[in-house]
Amino acid sequence: MIRHAGLVAQRIGGRWLGVLIEGPSGAGKSDLALRCLGGGFRLVADDRVVLWASGGRLFGRAPDALHGLIEVRGLDVVRTEALPLAEVGLVARLGEPERIPDPAFEDILGVRTPMLTTAAFEESAPAKLSRALSCFDAAHNRRI
Repeated sequence: MIRHAGLVAQRIGGRWLGVLIEGPSGAGKSDLALRCLGGGFRLVADDRVVLWASGGRLFGRAPDALHGLIEVRGLDVVRTEALPLAEVGLVARLGEPERIPDPAFEDILGVRTPMLTTAAFEESAPAKLSRALSCFDAAHNRRI
């Protein structure tokens, strides 16, 4: 399955755990991914993510033609170091988040995946994604 999204990952518990960033075109997916790279994340995919499930876990990678590329709006599409794949531990939907939301999940390819809404251009968005990613145990799909 291919989704119009970005995927950035952080090393947590000895594995690369990723945040699938989704939103409409022009919503700030690549901008948020770029700021995440400055906050300790690594790029997996920008613009399109190939997703698959294995062993009850969800994984993502860039399509071959887009591997290592990220759009920097107002500049160009630039090459950057990228991971070949990562487990998806969180879905971040771009929008206006509730102040203190109830836990939410999305079923993707049969894998129950934690989901949150985040404001793409909020300065603290990368830190919030990092914190949220570390709060979920992706293998058991529950808060830790």
